[in-house]
Amino acid sequence: MKRGASVFNRAVMSLVFLFLYAPIFLLIIFSFNAGNSNMVWKGFSLQWYEQLFHNRLIMQSVYTTLLVSFLATLIATAAGTFAAIGFYAMRRRWRSPLMTVNNIPMMNADIVTGVSLCLLFVAFFGLWGNFAGWFNSLGLFQLPTRLSMGFGTMLIAHVTFNIPYVILSIGPKLRQMDKSLIDAAQDLGCTWMQAFWKVVLPEIKPGIISGALTAFTMSIDDFVISYFTAGSSASTLSVTIYGMTKRKVNPQINAVSTLLFVSVLLLLAAVNIREARQERLAAQRRQS
Repeated sequence: MKRGASVFNRAVMSLVFLFLYAPIFLLIIFSFNAGNSNMVWKGFSLQWYEQLFHNRLIMQSVYTTLLVSFLATLIATAAGTFAAIGFYAMRRRWRSPLMTVNNIPMMNADIVTGVSLCLLFVAFFGLWGNFAGWFNSLGLFQLPTRLSMGFGTMLIAHVTFNIPYVILSIGPKLRQMDKSLIDAAQDLGCTWMQAFWKVVLPEIKPGIISGALTAFTMSIDDFVISYFTAGSSASTLSVTIYGMTKRKVNPQINAVSTLLFVSVLLLLAAVNIREARQERLAAQRRQS
């Protein structure tokens, strides 16, 4: 009876995975199709990848995506690290509600976050226009009266939704750290900043790296928030692909989607491998 149930469970699991990943595998296969059809196989070819790397629109979108992801990861990692340390130093009655607020962006729907940030930027630009008009009337120097959404607003949006993931990754490492280490370092003559660089940072370094990798993965894979905050002057790869699919499904979309899928898969694998290695090291330390 148990063997039959086990076979049934494996069959159901296989069907679920087939349903989830069959479209992706089909997309990858037809990215190497010599023809421009997504239904008829006409032979193996790399022509769509060659055309992809000569497409200036897509290459500019790739550059924008990597740049905003890299900058957002750096800023969010730095801000999230100090925020996590601040939460760690708080009393529990203050830390618990603030951590709940920190978790809201991760549980909130992306479209709600994207629309909210879009409305925030529009309201700020309106206030800025009124302020700049008044300031320019003073005759000191001229400020731009019109601001618009673009790379800057998209970067701010990415930093906003990345910081909670960094805090969530660093928090457990701080709780595992012995609190007396900081006091001991300061008793030996270290300033707070020296204690941070020489004691705290090495202890929480695995959490910082995991948070940075997670933030980069979330940023490079984002579409909804970028769509609402990028404006018309900047476009990430996901937004560009969405615009291309509205006109015609070009086989270049298969190629760029394949590259994006492989990139995200490698990043996720790196995060999981690192976490598994950390768990093994922690287990070895406990046994010793």
